[in-house]
Amino acid sequence: MTDQAGDLRLMCQLVEAGSLSEAARRFDSSPPALSRRLAAMESRLGVRLFERSSRRFALTQEGTLLHQRAQQILAAIDDAEAEVSATGRSVRGTLRVGAPTQIGRRLFAPLAGRFSDLHPDLDLRFVLTNAELDAIEDELDIAIRIGLPDDGALVARKLMDSRRVVCAAPSYLERHGIPQVPDDLLRHKCLRLLRGRRTLDRWRFVEDGVARTVEVGGTLATTSGEVLYDWALEGRGLALKALWNVEDDLASGRLVQCLADYSFDEVALYATWPRQGVMPRRMRVFLDFLAAELQRPAG
Repeated sequence: MTDQAGDLRLMCQLVEAGSLSEAARRFDSSPPALSRRLAAMESRLGVRLFERSSRRFALTQEGTLLHQRAQQILAAIDDAEAEVSATGRSVRGTLRVGAPTQIGRRLFAPLAGRFSDLHPDLDLRFVLTNAELDAIEDELDIAIRIGLPDDGALVARKLMDSRRVVCAAPSYLERHGIPQVPDDLLRHKCLRLLRGRRTLDRWRFVEDGVARTVEVGGTLATTSGEVLYDWALEGRGLALKALWNVEDDLASGRLVQCLADYSFDEVALYATWPRQGVMPRRMRVFLDFLAAELQRPAG
């Protein structure tokens, strides 16, 4: 009798390792031994799962299909084991979570650490990036992102919302003055984000109940929210930031809010994940943990 669950785990581990030699190193085995086991699996199924040569080790079409189903099956097995385990409250398995770099480091990394303390059997992999996250394309269990996704294959849960504010360091405002109305932004150095080939230089606000935009300019733009934040602290220009990213800086005086009488964009943060039949328990517990922690009053 074959160990089918073991074969599925082997396959997922081979895909993660990227090669037989790397997989053998991780499993303290040998490439020939793993190759024989993979060949036996392919023989039993009657299909080739990997294209393998000295230069190439990649899933075939049949291998891709089996890998996708294997991940779902193993997640269900891990979830079932966790449900009936003696502890009952701990979760296990692997959980891949992605988040935008700045808020990921400042807010979600500490939460991920606390969740790991509560569930020491869980392998939590925390991915930070300045690119817009896609749970499916980035092979994430959960992607934390700003704004709702357009993809109907994703499910979303709102974690928190806030608004954007225009702010600057006191040193910048001392040199260049404080903008009094939105059109004053046209004569200021504004720090802008880059998204692909787009420059996010159209700042939207509401004036006398009417929504409008100001196309701002400046000499500095970046793909990194963290870099833009650092530039703002250094007094290099005005920044349009989500309040959750700069609340502490405004309270301490490191940054000063400008144009407080005008409403800028509302912004919401969502957890998104691929639509699936049954959500693994580790995902459900993690999402509930995030929701509870983010609703907890500060201090």
